[in-house]
Amino acid sequence: MFQLGSLLSQLHLSSKASEAAHGQIPNQTPTVPDFLQSVMKLTGLKKEYVFCNLRIPDQLQTAKDDINLVILSGHGIFCIDVKPCRGTVSAHNQNWHVQVKEEDQNFTNTCIEQIEDPLKAIMNKTANLCSHLKRSGVSVRQSLFFPRIIFLSPDCELDKELRKKRELVSHSQIEDFLKSFKEGYIAWISDALTPSWISGHLSYRQMESVREVLRRVGTWDLVRLHCGEQLKGDFQSCPYIALNRQETDTLEFSSVKTLSADSLWALLGHAPQVTVKMYKRGSNSWLGKSLNATTTIPSNTSVIFRISGEESDAKIPANAIHSITLSI
Repeated sequence: MFQLGSLLSQLHLSSKASEAAHGQIPNQTPTVPDFLQSVMKLTGLKKEYVFCNLRIPDQLQTAKDDINLVILSGHGIFCIDVKPCRGTVSAHNQNWHVQVKEEDQNFTNTCIEQIEDPLKAIMNKTANLCSHLKRSGVSVRQSLFFPRIIFLSPDCELDKELRKKRELVSHSQIEDFLKSFKEGYIAWISDALTPSWISGHLSYRQMESVREVLRRVGTWDLVRLHCGEQLKGDFQSCPYIALNRQETDTLEFSSVKTLSADSLWALLGHAPQVTVKMYKRGSNSWLGKSLNATTTIPSNTSVIFRISGEESDAKIPANAIHSITLSI
């Protein structure tokens, strides 16, 4: 689960703007971590019922698309994608258009971005999750799956036709949407032990079965760089390192302290080194993580990583990496 930042204040940003040299600064868009903290506070749900960036295999199990947020509640299973886009959003055939106007003292510039239909995408991913649960031995009625798209920015405006779609949640509707989970949870407690086909809700037994399946679903691998940047994608390989993903969840990289580059040590041909510590999966305790293995590699070794959304692999120097977190 993410480390979450400041809470609901970001979602209640007024249109307070400070003057700049050429106009006004637009309303600040809440970040995804800010939104996630609001989810935890306003829904009243336990964190074990909220899952982030789950990569669900498609019907043919040949590809995986991630769902930003999956929430288990008494009402059902909510599959949510979060969009930070600004501007006027409208639907055109198979695509959506996002129109953003940028105003200056002398002119107005209008930019139109075309994106694939995100509503169709989240509905497909929701259907894939339903199928994945069935293949895993957990049967949940399709009517208990709810695809949703949440627009974080107060500067995002849906056109008239899109506002009619209940699957779309605008910035002004976020608080009411999240509070509905708490009301639903209280109602669900009264019939948690009642079979789903009678109550119309997820039973406690169903929720636990679904939760166990989702716990085994992978997310993205995460590379943290020394510069503070984070990259999500798939770790492919690294020379000199052989690891079992099922047994290792974190790799930590640290430079080996040697004499300076202009020293005799360097003149003798010794290349800078990086120590890589591999930690056992699920070994967290008050004593810390348990080491699986440790190795030392040349600092210029390339770590092969497929960044999310890219079609080719990236080569990242080992000395630029702080750590890699591996999904299951």
